[in-house]
Parts: sequence; structure tokens; C-alpha cells
Amino acid sequence: MIQIIPSSQRHHADHGWLDTHWHFSFGDYVDRKNMHWGALRVFNDDTIRGGGGFDFHPHHDMEIVTIVLRGELEHQDNLGNRGVIRPGEVQVMSAGKGIFHAERNFSETEPCQLLQVWIMPRHHRTPPRWEQKRFDVIGRRGKLMPVVSAGDVPQTLSIDQDAQIYLCALSADQRATHALAPRRKAYLFVIEGHVDLNGNILEAGDQARIADESQLDLANGRDAELILLDLP
Repeated sequence: MIQIIPSSQRHHADHGWLDTHWHFSFGDYVDRKNMHWGALRVFNDDTIRGGGGFDFHPHHDMEIVTIVLRGELEHQDNLGNRGVIRPGEVQVMSAGKGIFHAERNFSETEPCQLLQVWIMPRHHRTPPRWEQKRFDVIGRRGKLMPVVSAGDVPQTLSIDQDAQIYLCALSADQRATHALAPRRKAYLFVIEGHVDLNGNILEAGDQARIADESQLDLANGRDAELILLDLP
């Protein structure tokens, strides 16, 4: 089963400093029929205008993955961590038993676009932690490059869940495949361009919620930038 949700059907909100598309029920967008997909709880496509950001706020018992697409995002938390995330970098914050953090556009004038993904953890009340890593963009050209896992995939950032996150850049003459184990789900989002997923055409901003498929075939990319999640 592959359910395609077009970009136009995502929940959109413009708060002035923040222009966002929410894929699942979040904040003041409440839809009890659209709460999660497997362990995936939140998938937000945010653009923070220059000088804007989220002030200090709490999280607990959630694995939060941030991927900056353009611009720069500053992170600061009550554990003393501070850093700036740029395109090509991925950040993981395991909220665990509780953490306060702030996220701000590092520029006063240029927008910052990011994807923020929340995954429900296997365990609760664990020690909070934060880390980020740069991934070579060459590593995702024509293939699915793993960037996040449960710690069982070398060179990835780890989260407390049996899930993997992949990034991929696909052109027209390239093809990528991914095998799904039985009872696993997957989630595909097209960041840019156009791609064919098992015969289904997806454009920029489209998402696919996938279940009961043994293999995913990605082909006919037109300057496609993709993110794929393999989920319990």
C-alpha cells in the first residue's frame, strides 16, 4: 500500500516569522485521524524568517531530528550544548526525561528552511543528549545514504528507536532501491524535484505513506532530493 498525499493537502500556517507545513497533527492543528505513521509522530517543513526562532521550551520522551535545507539554524539547550546547523548537517536531540532548548535563525536577514522529524522512542525517562554531524553530499548522489539509525548502522547518528533515515539525490539516469522487512512502514518526502516510486509520480512537497511493500523502487528523478524513513 502506497498512499500519496500531495503537497497541497499538507496543513499550512504562516505565523509571520514562521511559514510552515505540518504533515501530522501538531500545535493548533488537531486531526485525530492524522496523529502518526508508525513511530513517526511529527514531520514539519519549516521556514524561519531572518531574526526569528523558537524561544526556550521543553521536550521529553521524543527523538527529534533536524535537517537544515538552506540557511543556518542555531541550537542552544540547558545542558550547555550550543551549535549552528547548516545544509549537509543533521542534528539529533534525544529529549529523554526532559530538556529545554531554543532554535533560532542564525541570520537576521536570510530565511532558514529545515525539516524537523519527531520519532517516538522505545524507552522513556532516559538521559537527554544532543549531537550533530556533517554528511558529504556526494554520499547521497544516486543512492540512499543512511544518516540516522538505532546505532546499528556505521557512521550514522543514533536514536532510541529501531528506525532509519536516509537522504538521496536522484537524477534521471539513476535508480535507488530499498527493501522493507515484513510489518515495517516507510515514509518518503520529496524535498525538491520529481521522482517515480513504484510507478507513482511524486512532485516536490508530496509525501508517501507506505506499508505492506517488500521493495521500494525510486527512479526517473528530475533533480530529486528525497528523505526516506524506515519505521517500526
